[in-house]
Amino acid sequence: MDDDDDLDELLDEVEKKFCRNVSVASSARVETSEAGKRLKDNEGQRKNSTQKPAQPISSITEDINALLEELLEDDYSDSPQQKTEQFPKATQEGKKLPSQSGGRKCCPVYVGGSSEPNGVGTATSKRSCDQLRCTSCDFRVLMFDDCEWDLSCDYLFLRNNMPDRQKLRAKLKRRRGFRAYACQCSWISTLEPTELRDQPQLRWVCGKHT
Repeated sequence: MDDDDDLDELLDEVEKKFCRNVSVASSARVETSEAGKRLKDNEGQRKNSTQKPAQPISSITEDINALLEELLEDDYSDSPQQKTEQFPKATQEGKKLPSQSGGRKCCPVYVGGSSEPNGVGTATSKRSCDQLRCTSCDFRVLMFDDCEWDLSCDYLFLRNNMPDRQKLRAKLKRRRGFRAYACQCSWISTLEPTELRDQPQLRWVCGKHT
């Protein structure tokens, strides 16, 4: 009987010792797993709380399309063609008129006395040209009504005094009906309409009438 009692006591000690450790380890593992689960749940809740609600794909597409339409409208409004179309047609035509009108030239070119009208000379209208320019000295031809050049007038006088009208009058004489013409290198006095091609010494041409 003593042996049986000793054996029972030994088994009780072993059970108490080893079974208690197992239960403690098991409970520890259960507590650890529950804590890990709670930790994961908490992290998931934080992530869900910080994330913004996802915007529907259809709404994003509409925003992109609206932005593209605005950009296209801005490009079209800034294009040179659009800016040109904004001006009235009458304004555009008005801008073209000066280049299209141009000046008219005498054909043939006439010089005449003070009683002859000035303007564009033609074969049927012998008007005196008042836009003469010399191709030799490149000076504009000056005119003096009711005057003629004195016989003492010469090239040196004109060269030194052209285009000062006051100084040139020193060689002019009053004569009604005549008109005196001069550039820096040539001069003439006339009463009747005279065609310039009949005066080969004069290198004068019509510089266009506006």
